[in-house]
Amino acid sequence: MGFTFTEIMPAWPEIFLACAAMGLLVLGVFMKTGAARSISWLSVLALVATGILEIVVVPDGGRVHIFNQLFVADVFTTFVKCLILGASAVGIIMSLGYNDREDIARFEFPILILLATLGMMMMVSAADLISLYVGLELQSLSLYVIAAFRRDSVKSSEAGLKYFVLGALASGMLLYGSSMIYGFSGSTNFLQLAKVLDADASAGIIVGLVFVMVGLAFKISAFPFHMWTPDVYEGAPTPVTAFFAAAPKMAAMALFISVLVGPFGNLVAQWQQVLVLIAIGSMLLGGFAAITQSNIKRLLAYSSIGNMGYALIGLSAGTKDGYSAVLIYMSIYLVMTVGAFAVVLCMRREGRMVEEVKDLAGLSKTQPAMAALMALFMFSMAGIPPLAGFFGKFYVFLAAIEAKLYILAIIGVLASVVAAYYYLRIVMTMYFTEPVEDLDRNVGPELSTIQAIAGAFVLFFILFAEPVVQMTNQAIASLTSG
Repeated sequence: MGFTFTEIMPAWPEIFLACAAMGLLVLGVFMKTGAARSISWLSVLALVATGILEIVVVPDGGRVHIFNQLFVADVFTTFVKCLILGASAVGIIMSLGYNDREDIARFEFPILILLATLGMMMMVSAADLISLYVGLELQSLSLYVIAAFRRDSVKSSEAGLKYFVLGALASGMLLYGSSMIYGFSGSTNFLQLAKVLDADASAGIIVGLVFVMVGLAFKISAFPFHMWTPDVYEGAPTPVTAFFAAAPKMAAMALFISVLVGPFGNLVAQWQQVLVLIAIGSMLLGGFAAITQSNIKRLLAYSSIGNMGYALIGLSAGTKDGYSAVLIYMSIYLVMTVGAFAVVLCMRREGRMVEEVKDLAGLSKTQPAMAALMALFMFSMAGIPPLAGFFGKFYVFLAAIEAKLYILAIIGVLASVVAAYYYLRIVMTMYFTEPVEDLDRNVGPELSTIQAIAGAFVLFFILFAEPVVQMTNQAIASLTSG
């Protein structure tokens, strides 16, 4: 069956990004000098252009299905894709200086990020279990490579291998679950599944759904499928770690929402039980395991596991307010994480990266602006008002209370108190410990700009919280209307 140029308009951003990635790959091959930096900036430009195109082609109302109902576009997909594109562009910019210093500046790096971003966009717009898997694997295959991009590092190679092995296991579980769902329902299409599935679905459907949830839980590194996260975060190049913590998490969480709310929306009583357990486990593990960490990248890895637990509280509520709270939380989390990693990338001594928490000792005396911004991100992650992180947790806890999940909300609050310890430990190290040796002061304009913008967002979120809430409500309304 053929498709006209107008009919496939909702997929223009993905088509453009795919063509841009292929074109930049060919261009990089023929460029002799300065290919890595030039291709990186052109990749950023391609991501910005894709974001503009995404806003232009967003449907005026409702949802639009194309490619025989394999691909869907609505306000929800546009909102999430714009966040993913922004995080990917920032990830490339953050890698410029690091890759040059570590002598791993190759033009393939930004192109791999473009392809991973394309996979994420396809995941978010998937309207069928088959298209979901294709998008998921396109993202994953690119991420496996960039995790091991520093080939002369044993830790980086180990990180890529672990991510590949565990990712393949998770993909197998997702495929097995999808096959069971198809076998017991007769369809892989989300619209058809939503029609045929009801609260009395067969045991085979429930088991298949659990396997699909396992595959998706791995992608957000939720408990107990988190085992790859600390090692990969520590071993991968720091800009790659920052990228992993932001864009793929946003895409996977959006996919979690669209899968559970769309085809399996009538089975909320069944999947809610599983999500509550995963959320509790993630929050407790993220809170307690990070306390003993001395490496700041491993600490932020456990922090991300805890943050996914808080986000899952909103999804566990099974209400529109809960789904909207997840989008608000993930938007705030994305900015906080990018800001924190921008500071981590500045942790250099005599041109060499340092990654221990103790290396931040006395930063308030040597580089007060950077210390203030890092403290801002840590306070926000701890959920201290009136910073952005407080509002993220407030909305998900409120959604849980309104859904009468009181125990889940209480555990979330207590886990936040535990997690505040290791965030405040970083602040204490910067402000109440004497500096042993200064960090390098030349951090570059890119990282300084990213830190400043993220800091302003976290500090002044209260001023534009209402527009963000309205946008997330519109996104969830377009999702649930289908």
